[in-house]
Amino acid sequence: MSTWFITGCSTGLGRHLAEAVLAAGHRVVVTARNPADVDDLLSRYPDDALGVALDVTDPVQIARAVAAGIERFGQIDVLVNNAGYGYRSAVEEAPDADIDALFATNFFGPVNLIKAVLPGMRARRSGAIVNISSIAVRITPAGSGYYAAVKGALEGLSGSLRKELEPLGISIIVVEPGGFRTDFGGRSLHQSPVPIADYAQTAGKRRKENDTSNPSRGGDPARAAEAMIAAVESPNPPAVLVLGAPTVAMFRAELDTRRAELDAWEEVSSRTSVGD
Repeated sequence: MSTWFITGCSTGLGRHLAEAVLAAGHRVVVTARNPADVDDLLSRYPDDALGVALDVTDPVQIARAVAAGIERFGQIDVLVNNAGYGYRSAVEEAPDADIDALFATNFFGPVNLIKAVLPGMRARRSGAIVNISSIAVRITPAGSGYYAAVKGALEGLSGSLRKELEPLGISIIVVEPGGFRTDFGGRSLHQSPVPIADYAQTAGKRRKENDTSNPSRGGDPARAAEAMIAAVESPNPPAVLVLGAPTVAMFRAELDTRRAELDAWEEVSSRTSVGD
């Protein structure tokens, strides 16, 4: 039995993951901005679930939530940074306040949570940190520049952190989902308030009022939860866990494109080395 600390458990992947982890017999610090949203989980698992109010942009709430989890269960073995939201906008369109808020939630919140749980994990020489990212980091769609940027920052941090913590017995897993049957494209998706007409055929196509994708045909969040648990419990967890068959195809296609471009420009690139 291990203790998980999962952010953003009111809906979506966080909710399904909390349910799956509890059903598997583990303990969970179930966090949400509105604790009433997870009351049913606490009722079903009174001994193994602790509900805590948490806005990840508030360092005081982070400290209190982590302390509450440790007080109740003794330690935190797995941190899952799931809380966050999507943002669509042409790069030129986005107000500075929107960008600041996006990074506060999707990047600095996870950073502060990582710092809060690491002392205990280092002391025990064990633990796992799971950072939920997005395939947007790879494919960088028009209209998702800031979302790709904030998740890219989280992935860059995760890569360095993995190298720092691997000798200490602590694993770092980045999860890159594609489209899943959650409310990510609804309540959890923000966008710039005023579109610019020149971007109508690029970024404009991804605005919520113009998006023709069908969320009901996305991946199964319950299966995503199972995959994340399997990755955490694996003796050789992946650095990046890609979720969804279409997402795997997009990831592979992007790798192939980058490799072809690298090969095409290899001679020019290599000539910049001194002495060659």
